[in-house]
Amino acid sequence: MEFKTQAQEEIYKRVRPHVEQVFGEMVDVRADAPAFVVKMGSTLAQILVIPWGEDDAVVCVRAYVAYGPDLAPDLLHFLLRENAGMRFGAFGIDDDGDVFFEHSIVGSTCDKEEIKSSALAVATTADRYDEQIVERWGGLRQEDRLRQGP
Repeated sequence: MEFKTQAQEEIYKRVRPHVEQVFGEMVDVRADAPAFVVKMGSTLAQILVIPWGEDDAVVCVRAYVAYGPDLAPDLLHFLLRENAGMRFGAFGIDDDGDVFFEHSIVGSTCDKEEIKSSALAVATTADRYDEQIVERWGGLRQEDRLRQGP
C-alpha cells in the first residue's frame, strides 16, 4: 500500500487497531488503499484515511445509500433538508450520480470511540434512508448492488 504523506501513514497505523478492535470480524482491511470496509445492516461503511496537508489526515467514513436514483429536484431538495437536521455527517452525490452519506473527523486527534461513533452514525443513517430513497426515486441499495455483482 502506498501513502501520499508520512502523516497519512502514521495515522492509518494508529487508526487500524481501533477499527479492528471495534468491528472485529465485520471489518475488511483493504490491501490496495489506506481504507477499511465494514458491513453493517444493508450497507457497507468505508473508512478512509485521506491526507490533509502534509501534517495530518482525515478519517472519512462514507456509506452509499442509493446507486442510480433519479436525481429529480425533489430528491435533491429532500437531501438538503435532511442535511440541515443531521448531527453527524451529510448526504452527497458522487460523479456517477450515486447518493452517499459521509462524516469526517481529524485523524491526529481522533480516538477509538470517535471512530466507532462516526462509523455507526454513517452506517445507521445510510441503512435508515436507503429503502426510502430507492422506493421513491429508484436506484439500488448497497445490499442490492452487491447481490447483482459486477
